[in-house]
Amino acid sequence: MAVTSNSLLSFTPGSLSQPRRLSQPLPSPSLSFPGSRSVSLKLTHRSNSALRCSSNAPNSTDNDAPIETRYPAFPTVMDINQIREILPHRFPFLLVDRVIEYNPGVSAVAIKNVTINDNFFPGHFPERPIMPGVLMVEAMAQVGGLVMLQPEVGGSRENFFFAGIDKVRFRKPVIAGDTLVMRMTLIKLQKRFGIAKMEGKAYVGGDLVCEGEFLMATGSD
Repeated sequence: MAVTSNSLLSFTPGSLSQPRRLSQPLPSPSLSFPGSRSVSLKLTHRSNSALRCSSNAPNSTDNDAPIETRYPAFPTVMDINQIREILPHRFPFLLVDRVIEYNPGVSAVAIKNVTINDNFFPGHFPERPIMPGVLMVEAMAQVGGLVMLQPEVGGSRENFFFAGIDKVRFRKPVIAGDTLVMRMTLIKLQKRFGIAKMEGKAYVGGDLVCEGEFLMATGSD
C-alpha cells in the first residue's frame, strides 16, 4: 500500500479495495471500527498555541466554559453566624467556616477554608505552610460539637468537652489554599454517662487527608 503525504484516506469495513483519496478535509476527524463505537476528536487551537483534545465532542461543552464558572459553590446549611451561636469558640480557635450538610443528631459536614492568613502558618512552617495535624483534629471535633450541641441530642455549650481521640491517621498534608471538608458521624451515644463516640473523616478535593474516632463528653462540669 502506498503512503501519500498530506492526504486523508478512508477505508470501507470488510473491503480490500483501493483506498479512496478525499479531496476535502473532514471538519471533525473520527475513527470507526467494525463492532465498536466511534470516537470523535475535537481539536481546539488557542492563541498561546495550547492544544486540547477531548473524546466524545458533544459532551465537551462544560470544558469550553471558563474555569471560574465551572464549579458551583458549596451549599450553606449553617453560615458562620449560626455556627457562632452554637459553638463557644472564637478567634483564633474557631476552625469551622460553613456547614454544608446536617442530619440532626446524626452527622454534619462542614468546611474550613485554609488560607495563608491563618495565624498558625507563620510558625508551621515559614518556608512550607502546612496545617498542623492537631488543628485538623480540633476542627473536626468542632464539627462534632455542631452535631452534639443541637436540641435533638440535648447538648449544651456550657458542658460540652472534647474527651479523647483514637486511631487518628494523617494521610496527606493540608496546605494554604486548600478547602478542608470534614464529616463527623455519631456512632454511639451513652446519655447516662454523657459520652458520645463519633467517626471523623476529612477530605481535600475528594482525597482523604485525616480520619479518626472521637469521644465527646456532654456531662456536667
